[in-house]
Amino acid sequence: MSDALDARRGLPEAHRWLLETWPRLRWRDPDLGEVARFWLQMHGSFRHKQVEMAREVADWRAGGDLVLLHRDLIPTLQAYLQHLDGHHRVETGHYFPVMRRVEPRITAGIDLLDADHDVLHGHLDTLFKTGLGFHQALASGSPDAADHAARLADVLDRVTPATSRHLEDEEDIVIPLIQRHADAFAH
Repeated sequence: MSDALDARRGLPEAHRWLLETWPRLRWRDPDLGEVARFWLQMHGSFRHKQVEMAREVADWRAGGDLVLLHRDLIPTLQAYLQHLDGHHRVETGHYFPVMRRVEPRITAGIDLLDADHDVLHGHLDTLFKTGLGFHQALASGSPDAADHAARLADVLDRVTPATSRHLEDEEDIVIPLIQRHADAFAH
C-alpha cells in the first residue's frame, strides 16, 4: 500500500498502533478530552462543507441554475478553503511539534500527515484558482461560465476523496495520541 495521500486507502499499519489504546468505538466516550472533541468537531465541519458542496454541484449538474450554483457554492468553498488552510497551519505549526516531542514513536506518522498537508495545499490552491475562474467568468457574463463551473465541479470531485482520506487518517493518529498525552494538550 502506498503512503502517498492520493493513492492511500487507509492509514498504513505502522502508524495505527495508537488506535489499540483508544479505538474509534471509544471516541464517543464521556472521557474523551476537550481537545480531542474539538479536533473531531473541526473535522466534522470540513466534512459537512464537503457534503454541502457536493450537493450543490449535484443539483447544478441535474439541471440547476448556474447563478444559484454560484450564489451557494462560492461562499461555501471560500469558507472551506480558509478554514482548512488555517487548521493545517495550526496543526503543522503547533500541534505536530508537540506530538513529535511527547510521542517520538509516532514521528513517522506525523511526518506522513505533514506530507499530506503539502499535497492538500496544492489541491486547495487548485480549488481556489478554479473557483476564482468560475466567479470571474460568471461576474463578467462570460459565455463559458458553465465550463468554468464544470471544471470547478470536477476539481471538487478529485480533491474531496484525498481530503477525506487525510481527515480520517489524521484522526486515527491524533485522537488516541491526544488522549494518551492529555496533559501536553491541556489549555
